[in-house]
Amino acid sequence: MIAILDANVLYPAPLRDFLMHLANVKLYQPKWSAQIQEEWVRNLLIKRPDLNMNGIKRTVDLMNEIFPDANVNGFGNLIDGLDLPDPDDRHVLAAAIKSKSKFIITHNLKDFPNTVLKDFNITILHPDDFVLELIENNDVLVIEAFMNQVKKLKNPSRKVPEVLDTLYNQGLKKTVEQIKVKLKIFD
Repeated sequence: MIAILDANVLYPAPLRDFLMHLANVKLYQPKWSAQIQEEWVRNLLIKRPDLNMNGIKRTVDLMNEIFPDANVNGFGNLIDGLDLPDPDDRHVLAAAIKSKSKFIITHNLKDFPNTVLKDFNITILHPDDFVLELIENNDVLVIEAFMNQVKKLKNPSRKVPEVLDTLYNQGLKKTVEQIKVKLKIFD
């Protein structure tokens, strides 16, 4: 299953990290473009000017190294023919079409109307609904990906409840509830 990741789901580090761990266990193939990468980096630096550009560049480079087939190119000719409520989002849809993505994962559902996407057999999903679908398909691998994320957090290290709280605050409310059930964590 192929999914294009919009800039707004790559921008927050905990969500981006979780999505990368899910892809790393082969639950889906992530896709993005240089323009999507530039957008989340630009917005992050606007919001957090204290961050080091070298560290962010290292993150982007690692993403491209770990997922060498994720970067989508050659879709510029599609952009002008697309009609979306926000014309600045056409590049995301064009990259999704070019990469034959089944999903666009974004927080901005209203910017990608199903009336437009259905013509391309693409479904728009909030990241919470996307991960729920992955849980439905293979809950064991989702838990493996989540536990990998927890184990890799070193500076500072985090415990399972802390990571769950962070993902909950990132909008993965239903996902967190499902992970708690799978891990038998009860509040």
